[in-house]
Amino acid sequence: MAGWHRVTASLVGVLLLLLLLSARSRGATLEKCAGGNPRQSHRPPVVLIPGDLGNQLDAKLNKSTVVHYICYKKTDTFFTLWLNLELLVPVAIDCWIDNIRLIYNKTTHTTSSPPGVDIHIPGFGQTYSVEYLDPSKRGVGMYFFSIVQALADCGYTRGDDVRGAPYDWRKAPNENKPYFLELQQMIEQMATKAGGPVVLIAHSMGNMYTLYFLNQQPQAWKDKYIKAFISLGAPWAGVAKTLRVVISGDNNRIPVISSLKIRVQQRTAVSTNWLLPYAHSWPKDQVLVQTPTTNYTVQDYQRLYADMGFEDGWLMRQDTEPLVSDLTPPGVAIHCLYGTGIPTPAAFQYSDKFPDVEPTVTSGDGDGTVNLQSALQCKRWAGKQKQAVALKELPSNEHVNMLSNVTTVDYIKTVLFSP
Repeated sequence: MAGWHRVTASLVGVLLLLLLLSARSRGATLEKCAGGNPRQSHRPPVVLIPGDLGNQLDAKLNKSTVVHYICYKKTDTFFTLWLNLELLVPVAIDCWIDNIRLIYNKTTHTTSSPPGVDIHIPGFGQTYSVEYLDPSKRGVGMYFFSIVQALADCGYTRGDDVRGAPYDWRKAPNENKPYFLELQQMIEQMATKAGGPVVLIAHSMGNMYTLYFLNQQPQAWKDKYIKAFISLGAPWAGVAKTLRVVISGDNNRIPVISSLKIRVQQRTAVSTNWLLPYAHSWPKDQVLVQTPTTNYTVQDYQRLYADMGFEDGWLMRQDTEPLVSDLTPPGVAIHCLYGTGIPTPAAFQYSDKFPDVEPTVTSGDGDGTVNLQSALQCKRWAGKQKQAVALKELPSNEHVNMLSNVTTVDYIKTVLFSP
């Protein structure tokens, strides 16, 4: 027994040593997070606003008809509609498209899901639905995870002082008013609990949502509740890539998915039409789309929509274009991080089979999705608001990969732990 006690004592000693080393490591991590100042313990709450396709969507079905016999008509519970890789394979994708598409009402200028499809946005106030788009946590669906984990390593707690604000990204802000009320209430609650203002971190289209939200708030509210707005990969002036999406569809180089097939769903997403390039930043004579008979610029969208047989798209564009087109300053300190050096679609040339054919793509600078001229519109706010406007270039950083970039994460920590 004496030997057993000695072994036990040894194990206890090892465990205590490991705990001590872990505590020291944790302390070093927290000290590093706090900019090397061990007395810096205040952590501003963080709210994450995702971009297009940037959070999970759930669906529940009670349909009278389906597009294919393999499709479910009825489900007893909600299931993951996005991202569910099992639904994006041939044949099954027909069911997925029919469930996730929107129906546009020309009279009310609003959209709705098909009859018998109930869409739910999971995880508001939590982080799981924005950390991984695929609930199975496959690497292909990783989104805000690296940032959230880095914050957790700095002492943050998921669902408490770091929270996600997912929304129905198929729609533009004009159809998501209840979401903004929830977002406002959550920010106020988090700030009150923490005793200090909140930092907003948005990616891609989420920046447009955030700008719209801030533009609706009184300056006194922003002064009280918002410490800073960290903008990642913002398409302030839209992106040329969306032209291809609405014209001929974009399968994002996934060979088993037909671009023309996925176009059916992509066109119905109002947010896609919202993000077409804006005339305030694109030269009015720059040809964005070319066919054997016609050149289209930012001034020719109505004709473009008519020529491709999608006139509802022009109505959607008119509904949404004014939402943030004047780029009113956010009225809070803003940090704009943007990728460069990645070939980014800038113009498209179509054959006489337009619009039902893959285009030839001309590329320019950007992050692979957001054109550089769009990302740089953040500059226009310098000197037009009293709060700071900072820009940070991320060379060779792709649009989504920037969320896992060490430079991005370190920059976020610097903002969070600065006085």
